[in-house]
Parts: sequence; structure tokens; C-alpha cells
Amino acid sequence: MAKKKEKIINKEKTVRSINNNIRSSVRKLNPILREIVGKKVDVAMRDLKFSEKRISNDIRKTISSAVANAENNFQYDIDKLIVKEAYCGKKIIMKRFRPRAKGRAAPILKPYSSVTIILTEKEKLESHGSKS
Repeated sequence: MAKKKEKIINKEKTVRSINNNIRSSVRKLNPILREIVGKKVDVAMRDLKFSEKRISNDIRKTISSAVANAENNFQYDIDKLIVKEAYCGKKIIMKRFRPRAKGRAAPILKPYSSVTIILTEKEKLESHGSKS
């Protein structure tokens, strides 16, 4: 008496790109990723281009990879793509040691992260208020 699994049909068009082993900590990536969620792809790319953070170039490459996936694999319209989700997770931590005084050693932790960008194609953007 096994229950049949219901198939959930996802009517929203989504495409994803993952960039593993980015040489930065999650703490430095999260504020940048929170800024681009909900924006159109070209606006997000422009904001990342003028960001002063070093890691914004890697995030831009991940978004452009997701756009290329959407265009080539699924034939989505690039102008309608929006950043639906952007999140990061911890990966390995490279451990190194720095010699200190009196024969001691201090640890140096070099963290790596993975970034996931999920894009979606919206037919019409919702507008609130009288201005459009």
C-alpha cells in the first residue's frame, strides 16, 4: 500500500549555475549576493561591474554562465531574466601556519565557498504605485 508520489509541475522557468571553489569566505560573499536578488540580470551585472569588492568578478562570471545556459539550453529571452535566488555555502578550508616568536605557530585559515545563482524568466514585472 504505497502512496503514489504526486508530480509537481514547475510552471516557472528557472535556470541555475553553480561556481564551486571560490577563494573567499561566505561572510564576504553574502552581502554582495543579497544586493542582486530580485534584480534584472543586466542591472545586477552592472552593479557588480562597479562594485569595489574583488570577488564580484567571480559572481559576474557565474551570472553570465547562467545567462548562457538559459539562452543556449532553454531558449529563454535574455531581457526577461531576473535573479531569483543567489546563495553561497562553505567548502574546504585550507590550513596554513605562520611561524611566531619562541617557536610557536599561528594558524592561517583560507576558506573556499560555492556560489549558486538561480535565474527565472518573468513575463511581466509587477509594478507598485503610480510611477512605472
